[in-house]
Amino acid sequence: MPVSSLRSPATRHGTAFALALTVCIALAARAQPTDADFIAARDAYRAGDSARLERVAPRLKGHLLEPYVAYWQLKLKLDDADPVAVRSFLDRYADLPLADRLRNDWLKSLGRRGAWPLFAAEYSKHGAEDVELACYAAQFRSQARNEGENADADIRRFWFSGQEQPESCQPLFAAMRAQGVLTAHDIWARFRLAHEARNFRLAARIAGELPPAERPLPRDIERIDRDARAALSKVDFRLSSSTGRELALYALDRVATTDAMAAQDAWVSWRARLPEAERLYGNLLVAYNAARQLAPAANAWYREADGAPLTEFQRAWRVRAALRAGAWADVARAIDAMPPGEALEPAWRYWKARSLAVSGQNEDATRIFGGLATEHHFYGFLAAEALGASIMPLSEPLSPDPSALAAFGAREAVQRVVKLSALDLRLEAQREWVSVVRGLDDEGLLLAASYAQRNRLYDRSINTADRTQRRHDFGLRYPTPYQTEIENAARQNGLDAALVYGLVRQESRFVSDIVSAAGAVGLMQLMPPTARWVARQTGRASSTPPRLEDPDLNIELGAHYLRYVLDKLGGLPALAAAAYNAGPGRAQAWRAPVPLEGAIYVETIPFNETRDYAKKVLANAMFYQAQLGLRYVALKDRLGVVAPRGGTAGIDYGAAVPDAVLPADRAEAPR
Repeated sequence: MPVSSLRSPATRHGTAFALALTVCIALAARAQPTDADFIAARDAYRAGDSARLERVAPRLKGHLLEPYVAYWQLKLKLDDADPVAVRSFLDRYADLPLADRLRNDWLKSLGRRGAWPLFAAEYSKHGAEDVELACYAAQFRSQARNEGENADADIRRFWFSGQEQPESCQPLFAAMRAQGVLTAHDIWARFRLAHEARNFRLAARIAGELPPAERPLPRDIERIDRDARAALSKVDFRLSSSTGRELALYALDRVATTDAMAAQDAWVSWRARLPEAERLYGNLLVAYNAARQLAPAANAWYREADGAPLTEFQRAWRVRAALRAGAWADVARAIDAMPPGEALEPAWRYWKARSLAVSGQNEDATRIFGGLATEHHFYGFLAAEALGASIMPLSEPLSPDPSALAAFGAREAVQRVVKLSALDLRLEAQREWVSVVRGLDDEGLLLAASYAQRNRLYDRSINTADRTQRRHDFGLRYPTPYQTEIENAARQNGLDAALVYGLVRQESRFVSDIVSAAGAVGLMQLMPPTARWVARQTGRASSTPPRLEDPDLNIELGAHYLRYVLDKLGGLPALAAAAYNAGPGRAQAWRAPVPLEGAIYVETIPFNETRDYAKKVLANAMFYQAQLGLRYVALKDRLGVVAPRGGTAGIDYGAAVPDAVLPADRAEAPR
């Protein structure tokens, strides 16, 4: 007899129940949303595959990041989205940064389609304004008043930009031109702004919007664009007309952008034929470009532009040209000519104090240095050293109560930050974190920073600790993760560990798997070609690419590269930092024909990003030497004196030296 037939009815019923329960548990487990489902949804969104996203989305009900899936569903079909569904999302997730993002996206979609009643209902709730949305709002107000009435006066300020403005602004600009709100003078002003910003196509288009009597022929602009140097040399412009003079100045700027010396040589032969205002403007174009090209004559040429109105960038380079020339009286005059708010920036306060000290006004210089020395940045260290002091930053760390940390970490928004970071949605995590810490006092910021550091969210921890106003914890601002790897690599390459830490902090904020837009990878942000080159130098070459997200390998290769550029640039950390960011060839080219104080070298680096980077890396090193208990090395000594071009510490151009970051990533228009 089969065994089963011997079981009692109760036993058979129990077995069936157990089997059914097992099936239910298995089905329930299968229905639980998983991170794998979320990654599938993320990938579908990134691919713009709304059908695949719709199939995956139901599996994510109840997932911590479900709001993101709902946002992606709406975002991919926003122009056709049901207004009820959009409003439902905005109401349900009103406290999330996603709501503001969707609202702004929705308003722009409504503006593009001219759906003004829906726009009006939602616009009053919008968050951060941007130019595109501001112009849609102005279109809406214009529609509400009456077609053809004057556009909002505040939109006029968007016209005066050297950058292309959003499509939403173009109908307003056209209406303002038709109504005479924008005059020919205004159009020429924007033409100048565009070519000064090197947006030459925009300049040509703007010139085409002038009244017919002043509009240059397209072939005249094309001739300049084709060969500006030849056009400038021939001077075949009708200098008796305003249009001819503007074209001549356009040609001058196009040449000066790449070769200020050549522009000056041609300019001096005919500039006397221009009215004073335009002559001063031409002098300014040459001087400004010469300063950015670090030409020794730039300061003298700036003097020839005295009386011309200067932009913020032109004022900054007025000071830098004087610094390179050692013309301290011009440094002081240039800073005094700045608007008050601008002159109070740390850089200009420091250089003003230096100029006062040179002129013997020591009491005034000491007062400025004293104020700067209490501030925690590059110029604070320099100011303290000018007073004969050394700054040893003192922390007031918070000892967070475990229950307070646990309560903070239990917040759903904080959990989303942790999850988003783990799933490679770093930008979204940053937005959520900004919302989490908004409005916190110093103690709240330090608690949040402590939580972030304990969860290896080093970038969030550093940025949050940096925001405190009175109570500072420099251990949170300048953490030392990967201490074994960094200090071993520093020791093996004969490097200052504080400098290596300072560079890593600036490059990656200790996020080991970060990848930049240019493709630089990991803690020391190495480009793969650089890493392969370094690997060959160190005997680590292999058939497989280096795994740059591995912290140990990344630090090893990055430290070797840093040692290389230090050796090639005379051992000066200031030059090495500039070289690490922009390439050793550029760092070498930025030397002066004569010995140059390191602080002036850094201040006059032509690239905004590299100039800021070098200052921050060196200031970071100062904080880290205190954090690590290392011997005090003055910032002035780290900056040193930069040898002239062609000195013994030149670059070996015969070797194919790669840059730590692709040059194209750093090649912004220098300002």
